[in-house]
Amino acid sequence: MTVDPTLILMAVSRLSLVLLLISIVLACLRLVRGPQAADRVIALDLVAVLIVAFLAAYAINTGNTSFLDVAIAYALVAFLGTVALARFLLRSCRQKKDRPSPGRLP
Repeated sequence: MTVDPTLILMAVSRLSLVLLLISIVLACLRLVRGPQAADRVIALDLVAVLIVAFLAAYAINTGNTSFLDVAIAYALVAFLGTVALARFLLRSCRQKKDRPSPGRLP
């Protein structure tokens, strides 16, 4: 009894699509719940990585390689967005430290 390798590939790719969707939902919950801004940035980056993985698995499932091009472009944009958000958080933290507290005079 031999098993067709394409059937195994299709079953594994469908399983990976389901697992990636569950992971994206869980990461979105972390994105909403927080509790801090850094946690939200990390969750947003995780969602972006999971979407890239989902696009790659979907490309394997459908046999359409154009989804891989979309995944590469999305990964580049998501990386730049994560860097921009991290720099924004760094600047906002520095500005909070530089401000005098309301109880003391400069």
